[in-house]
Amino acid sequence: MNKALELSGIALAALVALALSACAQQKLAPSVGMANPASVYCGEIGGQVRMEKTPQGQEGICVLPNGTEMEEWTLYRKDHPAK
Repeated sequence: MNKALELSGIALAALVALALSACAQQKLAPSVGMANPASVYCGEIGGQVRMEKTPQGQEGICVLPNGTEMEEWTLYRKDHPAK
């Protein structure tokens, strides 16, 4: 009888531990943290990026200090032509 009581105590402890571990918060995988080069370039030349929704998704618009607006990747490619 003592052995049965001991085994049921161990089983109960294992169930409690299992239940508590299910409540633990899951850690998210760390993000890469790499910035968008076109957005960074826009800021480097004094512009500000404004995000706009389009039928294709989101698009970053670089608003330059003189008021000119250009899609950020178009601006980046214009000033950084492929070699």
